Amino acid sequence: MFQFTTIYYRVDDEETLETFFSSTHLQLAEKLPGLVKSEVSRIMGQPGGESRFHMAYSLYFATSQSFYQSIGSETGVELMQALMPWAEARLITWYYAESFEEVVKKRGHVVSMDPP
Repeated sequence: MFQFTTIYYRVDDEETLETFFSSTHLQLAEKLPGLVKSEVSRIMGQPGGESRFHMAYSLYFATSQSFYQSIGSETGVELMQALMPWAEARLITWYYAESFEEVVKKRGHVVSMDPP
């Protein structure tokens, strides 16, 4: 799998952030061609206290090629144009990565693992 994650920093005006995420980011991302799944993580904190991050939103594609084709689509370009002002204001950061998943038994033994 290929993963593209956007991380939102904590801001004073969380309502504006949440509105942008739900009405723009989420709406466009769900229309991306080749999207396999998405995942929202509401960040609760970090060891020792509060995190500087508010939320992470991960998009998963079968391959890096399908991701790049998706981002190059009309919807992908529109999504990136919507995100750029947030990135330029340093209110979000993002990364992409090869992603794999492990299934673990109760005693911690790996049962199966997707290859990286």
